[in-house]
Amino acid sequence: MSVQSWGQVRDCMRKEVTEVDGTLDVLSALKTMKKVGATSLIVKRRDEQDEYGLLLFSDIAKKVIAKNRAPERVSVYEVMAKPVLTVRPEMEIRYCARLFENFNISHAPVVENGEIVGLVSFYLLVLHSVLPDLE
Repeated sequence: MSVQSWGQVRDCMRKEVTEVDGTLDVLSALKTMKKVGATSLIVKRRDEQDEYGLLLFSDIAKKVIAKNRAPERVSVYEVMAKPVLTVRPEMEIRYCARLFENFNISHAPVVENGEIVGLVSFYLLVLHSVLPDLE
């Protein structure tokens, strides 16, 4: 019995990532998301000892809209996820999908040599693995 090779995370990750400062207000972050066509943003580290954060559309929906908060008065750091799990570009897609399932996450920064080189999501994993010809 052979195991199907789905490829590596580097094969399907989004290489264009946008980083923002955690002190930015959510409304400005949303404008940035719209401008770059992203549904997530990496939140910059404050210093070498800090960790990266991640802001998703779902964070804004759950922690701003659902709670009737004004997006121009809420800082990104109030609603972002931090620290976040990261994956290596060499990780097999099937293991990345399992990691997402095990930890109930849908996105992860891809880190190589301590630097973010991309972002991967369930959406990208499925598109690349199941429908590779549509890319």
